[in-house]
Amino acid sequence: MRALTLCAFLVVSPVAAQAQAPAPAAASAKLPEVEPSGMQARVQPERVLLGEPFVYEVVLTHPADHRYELDVPPDLGDFELLAQERTPPAAGKDPAVTVFRVRMSAFKLGMVTLPDLTFLVSTPEGPRRYVAPGRTLEVGSTLPEDAEAKGEDLRDIQPPTEVAVRSWTLVWAALGVIAAALLGYAAWRFFQKYRERRRAAVAPPLPLDVRTRRALDALRSENLPAQGRVKDFYFRLSEILRGYLGERYGFDALECTSSELMAQLRRLKAPGLPEDGLMRFISESDLVKYARAESSPDSCREALTFGYSLLDQTWPPPPPPEAAPVSHASGPRVP
Repeated sequence: MRALTLCAFLVVSPVAAQAQAPAPAAASAKLPEVEPSGMQARVQPERVLLGEPFVYEVVLTHPADHRYELDVPPDLGDFELLAQERTPPAAGKDPAVTVFRVRMSAFKLGMVTLPDLTFLVSTPEGPRRYVAPGRTLEVGSTLPEDAEAKGEDLRDIQPPTEVAVRSWTLVWAALGVIAAALLGYAAWRFFQKYRERRRAAVAPPLPLDVRTRRALDALRSENLPAQGRVKDFYFRLSEILRGYLGERYGFDALECTSSELMAQLRRLKAPGLPEDGLMRFISESDLVKYARAESSPDSCREALTFGYSLLDQTWPPPPPPEAAPVSHASGPRVP
């Protein structure tokens, strides 16, 4: 018995739900009609040219528990529907006001009557409909007023005519071949640069003493003190010697202050390092670089000579100490 009741409920429920839902467009003509509290309609603009768009606005005043939806007919005759817009009523207001704006265009000259607009209305009593009568609209020609006198008039549709169309297939094919050739050449050039870069990267770096000596030679050849660039000279020389000491003894000498540099070298107990001469050079260099002290060309030459001397006294690195041979003491054999 319960199973039969459940089946009956499942069959009847969709039918009841469909009775409360708005009717489809095909069946809207059979619905009873309902009148809104008020209706205002206007066309903007009231005169348009053939095919020119215009707006048909309908303002409906109705009870708050009624909902209006536009039911657009599939065929509008001499009119074309371009767009439609619905502005719902404000919440909590009774009576409510719903505004519909229908954007259309006309393709018939003279005074024409817009098609009636049908609205589907959802009410507490069930679905209803409302038909708003169409308004009149003047549609003018796009031709000037003296067109007929000049023999200019709208012409009927002409039959299909063969039109020669210029083909750009060969041009695009040639451009494709040129583009492919340019891409191939660019790829070849890129490969050549990449191969040369790899060859340069594979080449082993020069020894530290050779690179340092070349840097000192280049600084001497520029002769910066003779150009009045004493400060630049000491900056360059200090950077060369600091870079050498850092790489020679394995620490970041370029980021150390003068006191940190000397303290690090003392901890390392660098063999052959002229500590007193290095202290004098660092002091003189700091005075020129940061205290704007003056330095003569002779002092600059002595500083550069000290750079060569520092390189000669600390390179090559001392060889590692040889391990003492292990002596095997031979004792008397025990019979």
